[in-house]
Amino acid sequence: MEEPARPVSHSQTTITELMVPSYANFGGKIHGGILLSLMDKVAYACSSKHAGTYCVTVSVDKVDFLQPVEVGELVSLHASVNYVGRTSLMVGIRVEALNVKTNQLKHTNSSYFTMVAKGDDDKPAMVPKLILETREDVKRFIEAIHVREIKAATREQMDDARSSIDVERAAELLKGERCIILYK
Repeated sequence: MEEPARPVSHSQTTITELMVPSYANFGGKIHGGILLSLMDKVAYACSSKHAGTYCVTVSVDKVDFLQPVEVGELVSLHASVNYVGRTSLMVGIRVEALNVKTNQLKHTNSSYFTMVAKGDDDKPAMVPKLILETREDVKRFIEAIHVREIKAATREQMDDARSSIDVERAAELLKGERCIILYK
C-alpha cells in the first residue's frame, strides 16, 4: 500500500478576525498574546487538516511584531504546511492587518510553528508526505530544511552556553553590564 500524501493546497488555511477593544492593551494596541493565540489556532487548523489527526504545538520560531495592530482592524492569518517530517510539520504563518476604512493592508508578523501529529493513543503519529505543486512550495520546503538546521545548531550553542557558565568569574564577565552583584 502506498504511503498517503497531500498537496500543500489541501491544508492551507486562513482565519480572519475583527480586533475588538477587549483585545487591546493600555496603549490601545492589540496584545501580542492575542496574536500569538490566533497564530497557534491557525497552525493547529492547518497542520491537523494535513495530518488528518490532532496536532500539538512543540515550538514557535521567532515572532517579531513588525507593526502594531489596531482595534477595528481585520487580522488575517494565512497558514501553510511548509515541511513535513515523520511525525512533525512546520507551518508557516503570515499575519496581515487590514484597516477597513482606508483599505490599507500591513504585514504585522511571520513565524514558523512546529507541530506534532498525535494518534488516538496520544503518541506521535506518522503524517502524510507533502506534495509540492508549485515553485513556491519547493522553495518553502527547502527554506524549512535550512531553518531546522539552524535551529539544531542554535540549540546546541545554547546548551553549551548554559553548561559553561562560570559564576566565580562573574565580576569580570559582568563588568560594564547594568547589574549589581550582591552574591559573595
